[in-house]
Amino acid sequence: MLEHGGRLRAAAQRHGIPLADWLDLSTGLAPYAWPLPAIPARAWMRLPEPDDELEQAAARYYGGPVPLAVAGSQAAIQGLPRLRGRSRVGVLAPCYAEHAAAWQREGHHVVELQAETVEAELDGLDVLLLVNPNNPTGRLLAPARLLDWHRRLAARGGWLVVDEAFVDTCPDHSLVGHADRPGLVVLRSFGKFFGLAGARLGFVFASADLRARLADLLGPWTVAGPTRALATPILDDRDGQQRQRQRLAFDGARLAALLERHGLAPDGGCALFQWRRDPAAAVLHDYLARRGILVRLFETPASLRIGLPPDEAGWQRLNDALRTWNEDTP
Repeated sequence: MLEHGGRLRAAAQRHGIPLADWLDLSTGLAPYAWPLPAIPARAWMRLPEPDDELEQAAARYYGGPVPLAVAGSQAAIQGLPRLRGRSRVGVLAPCYAEHAAAWQREGHHVVELQAETVEAELDGLDVLLLVNPNNPTGRLLAPARLLDWHRRLAARGGWLVVDEAFVDTCPDHSLVGHADRPGLVVLRSFGKFFGLAGARLGFVFASADLRARLADLLGPWTVAGPTRALATPILDDRDGQQRQRQRLAFDGARLAALLERHGLAPDGGCALFQWRRDPAAAVLHDYLARRGILVRLFETPASLRIGLPPDEAGWQRLNDALRTWNEDTP
């Protein structure tokens, strides 16, 4: 199984620091608790109902056709490669590692690309897959560019798969409104923007036939009834979404400024995290971990992804740790 952020218990055991004493900045999730609506008892007692308005609420919030609800976008990531014959799949790298792993596991030929090399490689691909904004670099590609790539792929039966897990803070870059076009697949994550990753909910926007094929593959009741009951009113909470978007934008800029102030100017990022490419990434990762601060380490390229602190105490703790890092580092 691939390594992911958020493995706080493992870090606590490794460093001998109690779980409650950690500041977890490793996940790229909104760190603020969303006011949770009441979950009716019947949601726990009955099998999930597919016509309960969840998908319609998602269509309203995301601004696209009615999607397929899945148990986190991870379910779609693992299912989509099983819906094509052997294909040549280009993945814009670095990105969320589960994408390439899923296509490789199903026997497809995966090649890593950079945004600058896509034009030269596109005619040799069956599938192009990317994360926008990218995880972990924060790279953001313009919709017009992506739609041109889609047009060229779809003309010969290819797919453009866009993982928009972090696009909620810049929704004008989303392709959801175009997702009824054949060959375009857009994945959205509920957990990151709303800070509710434990709900395990995602959505797949694609043509009706592809959604139906994926639904058949995944089977019935993929999303638990309590999650469906919880998510529907949250997806309709326009005022709460606007407040969340403003707060995340402010704190994303605040984090970038804090890192720069300590000589660690980010090389990329978005409202939910900042990304620093650094030869000393592993050393800094360990330095912070020994002080109970967990960030996400990447080996290729050597870099750190740092999420948002949840409160003022967390901001001060991160600031103090980076200050002492500079004092302790020759």
